[in-house]
Amino acid sequence: MAATEPSPTPHQPVGLIIGAIAATLLLASLGQTIVSTALPTIVGELGGLDHLSWVVTSYLLASTVVAPVYGKLGDLYGRKVVLQVAIVIFLAGATLCGFANSMVFLIAARALQGLGGGGLMVVAMAIIGDVIPPRQRGRIQGLFAGVFGVATIVGPLLGGFLVEQLSWPWIFFVNLPIGLLALGVIAVALKTSPVRRQAKIDYLGAALLASSLSALVLFTSLGGGSFPWSSPTILALIALTILLLALFVFVEARATAPLLPLSLFRDNTFLVTNGIGFIVGFAMFGCIAFLPLFLQVVRGLSPTESGLSLLPMMAGILGASVLAGQVMSRTGRYRWMPIAATALLILGLLLLSLLTAKTDPWALGAYMFITGIGIGPVSSVSITAVQNAAPREMLGVATAGTTLFRQIGGSIGVAVFGAIFANRLSGALGGALPGGGAAFSASAIGALPPAKRELVMSAFVEALHPVFLVAAGASVLAFALSWFLKEIPLAATLRAEPQAELAAEEAAAAGVVGAPDYARLR
Repeated sequence: MAATEPSPTPHQPVGLIIGAIAATLLLASLGQTIVSTALPTIVGELGGLDHLSWVVTSYLLASTVVAPVYGKLGDLYGRKVVLQVAIVIFLAGATLCGFANSMVFLIAARALQGLGGGGLMVVAMAIIGDVIPPRQRGRIQGLFAGVFGVATIVGPLLGGFLVEQLSWPWIFFVNLPIGLLALGVIAVALKTSPVRRQAKIDYLGAALLASSLSALVLFTSLGGGSFPWSSPTILALIALTILLLALFVFVEARATAPLLPLSLFRDNTFLVTNGIGFIVGFAMFGCIAFLPLFLQVVRGLSPTESGLSLLPMMAGILGASVLAGQVMSRTGRYRWMPIAATALLILGLLLLSLLTAKTDPWALGAYMFITGIGIGPVSSVSITAVQNAAPREMLGVATAGTTLFRQIGGSIGVAVFGAIFANRLSGALGGALPGGGAAFSASAIGALPPAKRELVMSAFVEALHPVFLVAAGASVLAFALSWFLKEIPLAATLRAEPQAELAAEEAAAAGVVGAPDYARLR
């Protein structure tokens, strides 16, 4: 079929494009992080402690299942219009979240917001793959990972400030001006060539993937909490997950335009970096969701103060991601970064598992900083390495796959950690809180008699320990997996195929006579 690769016009201002993408990524990142410090207030007003993790999970799940669809649509019809549609859906969901009057309404609106948010990061990252060579892309992706780090700092802080000074709905309304600004900048800055492609969208594959991921997150979230692990409901969800995933693989192997081409999984870079991203996403979202609760409930901090207390972790994420990007751009190498990062992540999570109500604030800050350094480089390395290795015509779906695995990890992480935490907490609390903890909030705990308050805080800390221990155990798997990553030096131009560049470097190093002139091929 005839096709033209979506690409910017020759005179397109790259600096303005980077600014537009940064604004979009800031919007997507705030959608994930701004909620964390407001969760205790939201639960205190709307009730539903047992549904707390779903305020985060519904967004992650929705954004996860649509990521490959956005990647494919961007490859087929051009990334600019697809990105603009994603922003509009995201803003509609955010507006509905602000008007939520029940936990069920809020969770549904967060899911709609996630349907838009799933396209923001995927399409934005793919646009960079269109206009920046892989070698320079390492530095840019490091900066963008830094944008995510800034959002994880600004998000909790902004969320806490808005909750205290206005009300919790404003954590969603604040997305509107940022989103409208992003739409305007993209409309002006990004000029893509017309794209006319006759191709079928793999709707069956998309439906099977969405259904299987939904069943997966449901059984990990409900198992051991709402239903025993051996209950017919959970066993049915597990069987359904396996069946739907098997059907998805069967359909993708035979589809003429697969949603997620199985050939990508034969590539070492795609397979290993996404495995690492999955596990780090699992650990990261668990930390971001539960640390603000610890700071507010056990330490008695306000939402704003708890956001400020997260600064060491966010500084670690920001500093490590930017540094990783700079190193990749200067050296063209990246293999050792996931190895070092996951080792530090294990250490940080093990230290966090030692938290008590009396842990020194400086020690807590150090633990969070180490954890942040472990998280930071993984995103920028994964996307840069995958885009460098993927065929040009699969750039969008390969980028979507990277986002998909990281967010699947995050969705499962929040669900699993939420189930572990709620289980341990409800068992330890007993009847210490009025209404069995249905209106669980820092203010409700503060109103308790001193003896009961001490019991609740002790139970809370106890319930957090297994969360961090499970995350540390998962990170050990990421560390082991990172040793299997094969490095393909980052290409210095947009059109150089990574495998060809590797062959050229090896031939030059060996002094092979008659080696291909790759400079001419570019």
